Amino acid sequence: MGSESDEREVILGVDGGTTSTVCVCMPLLLFSEFPDPLPVLGRSVAGCSNFNSVGEDVARETLEKVMAEALLDAGVKRSAVKAVCLGLSGVNHPTDQEKILGWLRSAFPSHVKLYIQNDAVAALASGTMGKLHGCVLIAGTGSISYGFTDDGREARAAGAGPVLGDWGSGYGIAAQALIAVMRAHDGRGPQTMLSSCILQSLGLSSPDELIGWTYADPSWARIAALVPVVVSCAEDGDQLADEILHNAVQELAISVKAVVQRLRLAGEDGKGSFPVVMVGGVLGANNKWNIGNEVTNSILKTYPGACVIRPKVEPAVGAALLALNFLMKETVANGHS
Repeated sequence: MGSESDEREVILGVDGGTTSTVCVCMPLLLFSEFPDPLPVLGRSVAGCSNFNSVGEDVARETLEKVMAEALLDAGVKRSAVKAVCLGLSGVNHPTDQEKILGWLRSAFPSHVKLYIQNDAVAALASGTMGKLHGCVLIAGTGSISYGFTDDGREARAAGAGPVLGDWGSGYGIAAQALIAVMRAHDGRGPQTMLSSCILQSLGLSSPDELIGWTYADPSWARIAALVPVVVSCAEDGDQLADEILHNAVQELAISVKAVVQRLRLAGEDGKGSFPVVMVGGVLGANNKWNIGNEVTNSILKTYPGACVIRPKVEPAVGAALLALNFLMKETVANGHS
């Protein structure tokens, strides 16, 4: 690349989920309004960076790899980085943030600004162009609702992982479907189309084989990949599949409502306007049985002023926008605007 790329100051935004990790490299744009489309100089994708899922060593290696490759793709050196914002699943406590900061401090010069957030915060920023206000709902492999007020108060609901009940998530939907198949097989539950469809999709011949398949690699994303099968069965009239999806809709909507209520985002009368950013494969599927639309309808029945946003940019770009907004606030605070 030419010298212009080498000298350009850049921002890194990282979205680290349970399934994959994405890093984008963007130029430093200290403007009150961002250009459309947003300039992305480089992009890289790697595997899971949730240390609760893959362990700290693998998570750290993944983050270092994805950032290095994004810089390489952009044709800029590490010395050009002005700020880094990571939105990571599994970051739920200040001790988690300090752990990740320790990793980054050894990878970047001391002048680089470092920001660590939960991945839900980056997802919110992808719909609000970096502004932390409103509520985000993520429903992919896992699920979480996260909200902010203008004065900085925050609240979350769900997002505690499959063991503690992310039942509106892709994992939750698929796990309930697998349970339904086993119950139908041994007589504890009604027969369901899910049995033949799931077995066919996995290349198995008997529900008994599901036990070995499940525990051979019980990774969350592997289980969640069965969601399209559940949706297909519901569209074809299977009552159990339909019930599983309706339950998921209610769980997802309840998590949003819990955050909105705790933060009073809709005002005292419950009719105020606020953004609800919706992100994740479970919500974005374009099917007849559209989970995202059903969740939206449920939210609007309770909060008619909610403004539902489907982001035009990915959460990694949201993380970069967060870094830019944090930098702009610091610049103004320091009197250099």
